[in-house]
Amino acid sequence: MSKETTEIHLSLSAAAARNLATATVTVPQYTEITPRWLHKLLPWVDVDGGVYRVNRVAKAAAGKPANEFGEARADLITVAAGEPKLPTTFVDYEEDPREYHLSTIQTVLRTHTRVTDLYSNKIDQLREQIRLTVEAVKEREEWEIINNADFGLLKEVAPAQTIKTRSGAPTPDDLDELLGLVWKKPAFFLAHPKAITAFGRECTRRGVPPPTVHLFGTPFITWRGVPLIPTNKLEVKGNHSSILLLRVGEAEQGVVGLQKTGVTGEVEPGLSVRYMGTNENSIASHLVTRYFSASVLTTDAIARLDNVVVNNYHEYNWK
Repeated sequence: MSKETTEIHLSLSAAAARNLATATVTVPQYTEITPRWLHKLLPWVDVDGGVYRVNRVAKAAAGKPANEFGEARADLITVAAGEPKLPTTFVDYEEDPREYHLSTIQTVLRTHTRVTDLYSNKIDQLREQIRLTVEAVKEREEWEIINNADFGLLKEVAPAQTIKTRSGAPTPDDLDELLGLVWKKPAFFLAHPKAITAFGRECTRRGVPPPTVHLFGTPFITWRGVPLIPTNKLEVKGNHSSILLLRVGEAEQGVVGLQKTGVTGEVEPGLSVRYMGTNENSIASHLVTRYFSASVLTTDAIARLDNVVVNNYHEYNWK
C-alpha cells in the first residue's frame, strides 16, 4: 500500500489565535486552496476491503482473431438465409487482474487546549484548524491522483494514447487529435490554467473563439462541446505541460476515483478526523486521514497531449 504521511510537530501559537479571536472578522484565508474541479467531476466508487480489482477481457492467444486492442474476438456469424451451423464462443477474462490498493494521506493536527478554550469566542479555533488541514489534505490528494507514480493519471496513459503537439502551442488540431483517441463519450479535458490560456490564444489567432459552458456556477471554455477544466496540479516545467482528455464512470468504462466510506470519525466520504487524546503538556491531537486512489478502467478512457508550450504569443495587426 502506498502511503503518504506528514506530521505537524508544532501547535498554533497563543498570539496568532488571540489575533484571530479579537482583531479579525474573517476566517483564516489560505492561498493554496483551489476549486479542485477534478474531484467534483470524477465519479467515486466505494471500495470494500481496501482493494479495487479491474477485470478485463483477456488478450487473444497467438494465431487467434483479435480486435484493435489485442483482445480475443467473439466468434460470430451473420446469417442472410439458410440454416448454417452456428459457431460457439465465450469471452475470456484475464486470470491475473490488476488490483488498486487505497493510498492514505495522513497528518496529526496538534492544538493547545488553552488556545481552543480561551480564543474561540468569535471563531472556533479547533474547527478552523481542522478545516485548513482538511483543505491541505484535499490539495495533496488531487496532486496524487494526477502525478502519483503508481496510479496517477499521467502515468496511466498508454503509449498508443499519447501524442505530441504539432508545433508546440496547443492548437484546435491537437485537441481534435485527442478527441480522436477518446471518442467514446469524452467528458472533459484537464489542463494547467496556462495551457488553457495558450489554447485560447491559438483559437483567437485562427478566428475560432471557443464557446463557454457553465458548470458549478463557473464558466469554462470548451472545444467541440467538451469543457477544458483547469488544475494547477498538471504542472508546467520549463514552459511545457501536458493536457489530458478523460472519459469517466464505471458504466462508461472510464476513469473513476476510489475511496473507502464509513470509516471511524468520518467528516465526509473517505475522510476522517479522530481525536487522539491530550498529553501532559495540554496538547490535543487529532488524526486527519484520507483513503483514496484512482483507476483507468480501459486504455481508451484517457489520452495525453505532451510538449504543450504555454508561453507562445502572437502579434496582431488589426486594421
